[in-house]
Amino acid sequence: MGRYDDMLRLPHPEPRTRPRMPLADRAAQFSSFAALSGYEDAVAETARLTDVRRELDRDALEALDAALSRLRERIGETPKAEIRYFVPDEKKSGGRYETVRGGVKKLDEYGAQLVLADGKKIPLGEITAIEVL
Repeated sequence: MGRYDDMLRLPHPEPRTRPRMPLADRAAQFSSFAALSGYEDAVAETARLTDVRRELDRDALEALDAALSRLRERIGETPKAEIRYFVPDEKKSGGRYETVRGGVKKLDEYGAQLVLADGKKIPLGEITAIEVL
């Protein structure tokens, strides 16, 4: 016979001063806890890749200038063009390159932007290539 065998058959003690905690509340005490809130988001942001902005060489700059001149000459007829440009990332260094195809509505040299027929505005300084279609 063991030391505590006489206690094994006793009923579970009930608190006298307050009611027992409901099982759902007891379970909440032991639920998982995120000690580092936002950590997963920070890791995901760090892992997100960005492209490095490449500087255009002299030939690419001349080709870009020639394409802009062709667009300027035909701007009244809303010429179609394929434009590749750099979009800087808002949260970290670098960004991504995008290509858009559409009609060119306006070449705003004062605002330094190209306005497409759908209203999209592309900064002239971010354009890397234009193919007039």
